[in-house]
Amino acid sequence: MPVETPVLPTTELLLQGLPDPRPALPDQECPRRVAWQLDLLLLGIEALDRGASEAMLSTVQEMELDPVIRGRLHLWRLRCTNPLRKLNQRRNLTLSEAKALTLLTCALARRLTVLIRQLLLAAEQLEGQQLSLDHHFRLSDYCERFRTHFRKRMNPKRERLLSYQQDEALNGLALEILNQLLFCTGTAGPQRLWASLFSGEHL
Repeated sequence: MPVETPVLPTTELLLQGLPDPRPALPDQECPRRVAWQLDLLLLGIEALDRGASEAMLSTVQEMELDPVIRGRLHLWRLRCTNPLRKLNQRRNLTLSEAKALTLLTCALARRLTVLIRQLLLAAEQLEGQQLSLDHHFRLSDYCERFRTHFRKRMNPKRERLLSYQQDEALNGLALEILNQLLFCTGTAGPQRLWASLFSGEHL
């Protein structure tokens, strides 16, 4: 059973900006869908930014989240609480871990706001012209990288993922993730993302 990690006062103050869910969660553990949704958003960021892995670590340091996300290996283990990964940790995220990942996701998305908006506008224009995503190099590259990451890391045998066998379905998911990342970029992005994780909505 995971145990909440003691954090420094500065980090604790940052995490307190995201209220605990009501009613309280048993053992302060998050539902497994929270790990799935956060991991998927981080996967989208990796598809957008080839330097995302290093950006994640540097952002953790800048935001003083390192008492909760303790380096590269620990970040990978937290993401592997996603039950739909090929390799997954058989435990749930604690509230502190989920909050830290939420803050990290929103900070990374905010830095990519311009690119996210550009790609969503391109997708809208292509749809209006009834053209495929291949007609826009940057959007096509993002979708290809998203598909590659998804297939490399997720377990295709899980029933929930059977609908994502084809490129077209994964392209659709990649565009959904862009919209969800844009949702995270505003000043209240962390609060909105955090609330949605427990609202029953599928981000």
